[in-house]
Amino acid sequence: MSSIRFANVLLETKPRALSYPTMYYHTDQLLTPDARTGDWTIGGAGTVDFTTYFNALSVLKLLKYTCATAFHLHIEVKSRAAVTVTQTRAERLSMTPQLVDSVASTVPGDGAWHEVVLDIAVDPTTVIAGFQIATQAKTAIRNGYYEVEFDGEARDVELAIATTTFRKERFIERNIELVKTELLGSDYDIANHLTMHVIDNGSTLPAAELSDEHVTVTPNENVGGAGGFARGMIESLEQATPATHVLLMDDDVEVSPESILRTYNLLRIVNDEYSEAFVSGAMLNIEDTQDQKEDTGFISTYDGSCVPAKPPLQVTKFVDVVYNECYDEHMNVPADAHRYAAWWYCVIPTTVIRYNGLPLPVFVRFDDVEYGIRCNPKFMTMNGICVWHAKFDIRYNASVERYQTIRNQMIGQLTTGLVPDMKTMLHSLHHMVDLECRKFNYTDAELALTGFEDFLKGPQFIMQPVAQECFMRANRQKEQLVPFDELRAQAEQLGITDFNPDMLTRQAIDFDEPRSLKQRAFDYLTHNGQRFGSNNFIAQKIGGNGGEGDADRIEYTVIPSAGWIYPAGMIHKENIIIAIDWATRKGVIRVKDVQRYRDVQKRYKRDMAYYKKHAERLSREYLAAAPQMESVAFWKRYLQMD
Repeated sequence: MSSIRFANVLLETKPRALSYPTMYYHTDQLLTPDARTGDWTIGGAGTVDFTTYFNALSVLKLLKYTCATAFHLHIEVKSRAAVTVTQTRAERLSMTPQLVDSVASTVPGDGAWHEVVLDIAVDPTTVIAGFQIATQAKTAIRNGYYEVEFDGEARDVELAIATTTFRKERFIERNIELVKTELLGSDYDIANHLTMHVIDNGSTLPAAELSDEHVTVTPNENVGGAGGFARGMIESLEQATPATHVLLMDDDVEVSPESILRTYNLLRIVNDEYSEAFVSGAMLNIEDTQDQKEDTGFISTYDGSCVPAKPPLQVTKFVDVVYNECYDEHMNVPADAHRYAAWWYCVIPTTVIRYNGLPLPVFVRFDDVEYGIRCNPKFMTMNGICVWHAKFDIRYNASVERYQTIRNQMIGQLTTGLVPDMKTMLHSLHHMVDLECRKFNYTDAELALTGFEDFLKGPQFIMQPVAQECFMRANRQKEQLVPFDELRAQAEQLGITDFNPDMLTRQAIDFDEPRSLKQRAFDYLTHNGQRFGSNNFIAQKIGGNGGEGDADRIEYTVIPSAGWIYPAGMIHKENIIIAIDWATRKGVIRVKDVQRYRDVQKRYKRDMAYYKKHAERLSREYLAAAPQMESVAFWKRYLQMD
């Protein structure tokens, strides 16, 4: 029988911890740190409950994933009055932490430090376990941690962090510093078994200054996330002591070093069934710190989109903390859908990399999805293993969501089989083109078609170093939003004199009107008045005396600019749409253009006809090229590492 210090009782003074302390503890007393000693002080008589996202022990998952047999809490307390530490627990339907009165310890109030050790009681219904401290006077606490007993010996783990960055110096330099000070500079076992490879696609970091014997910063061509992570994998495989596991982590995230420490400890005691599983860290929102967006996802067999395997959760809520641990993802994931782990935080055993190869050279988007589905692993997720990432819904980028998504969906489907039928991906293309045209965004509809046409060029196209050029071209060709001052001036040129973007509210931008059945039928049959319409009416209005009076007022509607939003009621029978991105205070004016709509539809039909004629050939070519694109030899040539 062996034991390991698995997880620390985490108390932090970082801004997120100060803003959302209930991710760490619930209390009716002030809990304050001593900057000099590192101790924390409970302000007076009361209780502090640590059955929380970061400080409850994931009993159910530890028993599932590892060789764990028993659990112990260790914590030191000091007070001038008696202090009682009691175990807590939660079952699947628990609304509040349940005190386990039989597992408690009271220490005297003699002003001296006392170590409390609780042998945690668990049974088959236990999901998480924690503890509560009851005080009668000011009390200091320190050195709290959970110990896990397990069968056998700990596994040898060499963990390599591989992160790829492009001009995100503020994020990546802070994460490097956290790894150096709190992990590599610690007394924990991980300090001797951790390396970090920073692949700098922007070549803007001071590599020599940041690098040392454990951290290597490598300037690299801008080959996107796929190329950067591929290089990080290669360097992890070929470092002096080859890595046993590679942690792929985005550059624009905030991470708690404790998450990495718990990941390392989890890998050391993992059982045989999960020895080649991926560890998928959850994505919490930087903007709304308590909101968990996703820990694993799956590909929708309806439209090829990426869908979180769990519903949105708030990790400050006790019921969500419990739900997060006992939720069965298979209840939400269709039987014919494939799960994946995104690369904002994903640990992959190197045995899996050696067997399944490296990512496809697709630059960004669907690289992690395709790889996860190709490997088809088991997944391990756990409260407290996470990163904070900017919300996707406030950083929409059409070059990614239209060009990259369509092209890479198609490539992944033919190399790996992301969904059971290619019809799903073709439906995705149709949906994007149709949706953008309905909102008069012909530019981004064309961008989706450009992505499809680059896919139609076959694998030899993407196997050349064209990924950066394609992405930059897509950024130039996408719909360009302008600042509010310029947007107002453009509106006035069209005769729209009552538009003041500075007076807009989020509610007004995000609002949508309900549609009647008749209106729905009209929109479906006419593509929002474009299939059989003309531009005559709007041309007369714009060319007339707009602004002279109410009778000549130019009608328009305001909607969000993000491509995946369809405010059908707001755009019904409209001729001018002003699309707003409130997060960046920018927007764009779209005018119905029937001729351009017809041009887009004609191009779509031509592309589809070409695909249908060459579908079998393309399928054979991509399938045949996949092993080469996934090989170390290919990537070394591609990255000019030879």
